[in-house]
Amino acid sequence: MSSDSNAQALIDLLRSYQSCAVAFSGGVDSAVVAKAAVEALGRKAVAVTAVSPSLASSELQIARSEAALIGIRHVEIHTDEFQRPEYRANAGNRCFFCKDTLYSLTQSKLDELGVRCIVNGSNTDDLGDHRPGMQAAADHHVRSPLIEAGLNKAQVRELARHWNLSVSEKPASPCLSSRIAYGVEVTEERVRRVELAEAYLKHLTGLQEIRVRHEADEVARVEVPVQDLADVSDAAVSVALVKEFKRLGFRRVTLDLDGFRSGSLNDDLPMVTLGVNVR
Repeated sequence: MSSDSNAQALIDLLRSYQSCAVAFSGGVDSAVVAKAAVEALGRKAVAVTAVSPSLASSELQIARSEAALIGIRHVEIHTDEFQRPEYRANAGNRCFFCKDTLYSLTQSKLDELGVRCIVNGSNTDDLGDHRPGMQAAADHHVRSPLIEAGLNKAQVRELARHWNLSVSEKPASPCLSSRIAYGVEVTEERVRRVELAEAYLKHLTGLQEIRVRHEADEVARVEVPVQDLADVSDAAVSVALVKEFKRLGFRRVTLDLDGFRSGSLNDDLPMVTLGVNVR
């Protein structure tokens, strides 16, 4: 189907919901859903952004800016997933407790928001990945219009370009807690350390698609695209990088020669956790 056809199908689908709250991170998936929702429902659609230490301040600013450009009502909800021991324990199902917190809190505010249901930005490519948050979505009857419309990530980006969304080429940017290795406690100090380390790495190198993985024993594992490894391992860059990372509280800094890989921490998950029931 063409982008025009996919856009109209998505708008028609969201119109059938009558009203909705979009779980809105400001990434390309949730931005496409928000755009379709406001086209379909106008003021009966609202974008809801979860604000917590796991959301980088730069990502919050992007969410605010994108919601304004789209023209959708935007509400920020402060969530308290860091108060949940299950979340802080950072087992393979951490994301379940984050989404469960967000969806529970949003559900409690549906009347106040004047909408009937919650929708998210999951697309069909997410169905084959390790996504504990999808169980939380099912538990709270959250709808996934991109999946219902049969749209994958490439088609979502095509729609973002079709609607001239400013985030159409934005790289995926999962929450800061996703940088903490499974089994290492998620704390506000650690996610803040990762946020500052990634901001410094971007400033130092000019690269945007990077990750700073927080391993056990306060070890930083830096991932950049393979073609950029030489730039980061340059003597002057690496000396400055190590100095700043140690100032932030990392004990050692390593460079992953496999390069940037979205979701690479999932490589260490036992296969038993990759099923549907991850709680």
